[in-house]
Amino acid sequence: MSTRSETAPRTNEVLSQLTSRMRQIGIFLALIAIVVFFQVVTGGKLLTAGNVANIIVQNSYILILAIGMVMIIIAGHIDLSVGSVAAFVGAMSGVMVVHWGWPWWLGIIASLLVGALVGAWQGFWVAVVGIPAFIVTLAGMLLFRGLTQMVLGNTQITPFPSEYRLLGGGYLFPQLFPASTSPVEWITFGLGVVTLVLFVGYEIGERSKQAKMGLETEARTWFLVRLIGGVALIAYLTYLLGMADGSRGTPVVLIVLAVLIVGYTLVMSRTVFGRHIYAIGGNRHAADLSGIKSRRIDFWLFVNMGVLSALAGLVFTGRLNSAGPGAGNLFELDAIAAAFIGGAAVQGGVGRIVGAITGGLIMGVLNNGMSLMGVGTDSQQFIKGMVLLLAVAFDVWNKRRQRA
Repeated sequence: MSTRSETAPRTNEVLSQLTSRMRQIGIFLALIAIVVFFQVVTGGKLLTAGNVANIIVQNSYILILAIGMVMIIIAGHIDLSVGSVAAFVGAMSGVMVVHWGWPWWLGIIASLLVGALVGAWQGFWVAVVGIPAFIVTLAGMLLFRGLTQMVLGNTQITPFPSEYRLLGGGYLFPQLFPASTSPVEWITFGLGVVTLVLFVGYEIGERSKQAKMGLETEARTWFLVRLIGGVALIAYLTYLLGMADGSRGTPVVLIVLAVLIVGYTLVMSRTVFGRHIYAIGGNRHAADLSGIKSRRIDFWLFVNMGVLSALAGLVFTGRLNSAGPGAGNLFELDAIAAAFIGGAAVQGGVGRIVGAITGGLIMGVLNNGMSLMGVGTDSQQFIKGMVLLLAVAFDVWNKRRQRA
């Protein structure tokens, strides 16, 4: 009898944890379900080493944009110009590196500065003049698309230096441990082990810190499920990229993404700047009354978005080895979709970096899986639109359920 009486409260505690985290948990379960579905219907082609690396590389620039976009959405804004800004910066980098003969590293730094200036330009109109971000960035979408065509003259700039192209489609030291002589790509294996240790250490450390401070901790069962799931994911990704047949090592852009995800997650969860973004999105008037300088936050949010748009443009240009006038088309819609599918609230004040990345991966897996199945682009657009609509509908339903 005592065993049953102890088991029931534990079960209720776990269910309570799952219910309270429905928004966060649901997106991960959706990603797992989509991956399993396409793995089955494609006959195992989805989770091959080469295809997983392709998914990472092909969607890297959308994931970079999603990081900045979810921060903009949390603050209660929207940015429709990121695709045009990415194309404009890619064009400018082509002019500087290819036409003017600048060193590749100087061209990359200068391109990021151009992105910061673009973000400052848009942030000025939003934060200082007070024009809604929707209007400012809609104008920016047209403005920077036009500037891209003017810079390029409706032609493409190519080829780029090999070092430049590494950012978009290269691998870490590919000749150091070639597959013909080494059974394991040891750089990838080492990075996987380090990531695994840091992940486990961080999760256990955070739980023990909360316990020492007397804060409420999540149920042990749910904590172990999360921990084991994270360990399994890291280990499997390490295997695919470093040990499986056809593996080519770690894409350079994966390292860039990892640094961005960790860095921006810490900014949003551990810094005053991040807490102010959530406060502004939750209730701007109350945030102003409490002393938060919301206009300054808005300005730096758009500067940050400009830099991330520039980085996405560099990655895309490096992967294609070409800067063209049509680059960045619909990038803004994919980034916005990733943020909303990942749990960001339409009204602002809610969202997570990891959620936006998960939403971007869902879009990427959908694109890749449907391409492997031979689904046409028209059907792909329809399905992605329905996924976005259902994700927002789930968010609305979840909020109503919590209020009730």
